[in-house]
Amino acid sequence: MLSSLKKRGILLEKTTHGFENLGVLNPAVLRNREGIHLWYRAINKTHGSVIGYARFDVQGQLLQRDEIPSIYPQVSYECHGVEDPRIVMIEGLFYLTYTAFDGLNARGALATSNDMIHWEKQGLIVADIRFADFILLAESNRPLNEKYHRYNQPPQGLLDTQDWKLWDKNVILFPRRIHGKLYLLHRIKPDIQLVIIQEFSDLTTAFWENYFLHFTEGILLSPRYEHEVSYVGGGCPPIETDLGWLLIYHGVHDTIDGYVYSACAALLDLENPKIERCRLPYPLFGPEYEYEVHGIINNICFPSGAVVVDELLYIFYGAADKRIAWVTLSLPALLEELQRNPFEPHAT
Repeated sequence: MLSSLKKRGILLEKTTHGFENLGVLNPAVLRNREGIHLWYRAINKTHGSVIGYARFDVQGQLLQRDEIPSIYPQVSYECHGVEDPRIVMIEGLFYLTYTAFDGLNARGALATSNDMIHWEKQGLIVADIRFADFILLAESNRPLNEKYHRYNQPPQGLLDTQDWKLWDKNVILFPRRIHGKLYLLHRIKPDIQLVIIQEFSDLTTAFWENYFLHFTEGILLSPRYEHEVSYVGGGCPPIETDLGWLLIYHGVHDTIDGYVYSACAALLDLENPKIERCRLPYPLFGPEYEYEVHGIINNICFPSGAVVVDELLYIFYGAADKRIAWVTLSLPALLEELQRNPFEPHAT
């Protein structure tokens, strides 16, 4: 762990309000002159998820917390929950991506806003495709990593697999256009994939079919080290630096104590983010304190939002799927450490 990294502890916990009386976790984070804004996943005692809102100053002092959710299920594809938001602002418009859960399928969706208060849902932005059809397309050239089968198969006991769609989560936008195009991270286990589009209207059925026919070309990051050996997934929206795009993501290791989720770091090329420049060979941080080890699901540090304050990087994360915690660390120190670990295709 970097010497400059300091765990600041619990930032936000559940309340007695009906929409968040079981836990709060995995916030989208944005900073402006009004402070640090969090849109967080809130869970009630029936395990339904909505998105709540809170605002803090740079010292972590609570300035505002709404008593009703900001975003909640309204349509069939999200009828069992809206989960794990991320947020960016591009050309004056706020884009909030989230996971829509219908009780069986979990897929990426989008909402937009001009004022961070009123949100207009844009619908699902990932492929509406059965897992079997995805495999048919993606393996038309050569077999995929066997983990794609292991992690994405319909659950045992599901009688009608026609309803089982491809799970595609952790949909995260880069915070600006690159060469005029939108870059979009998404995650079909076990890897992180990248989509490049001109506009969201490009995401048609024909687009996805062609994308899956060339699926391996879209794989951005795959597991490489022990702490991420099971699978990886997007974390915070990428942060632009002089050295490249800093990507804070999560890595998962299946242990005798169950899955352990850690925060990880990589550096992508500034002009062509398809190129991985550097990656830490160890977790940036992982579960160690009681609030990270024991919760609704144990052993989870799930980073989902980050901001830069002067030269400090603030990372906000879900701790054991029950509460929100935060860390701070020196951004220059992290970039320096990443540069000591350049990408080596054959590293193990």
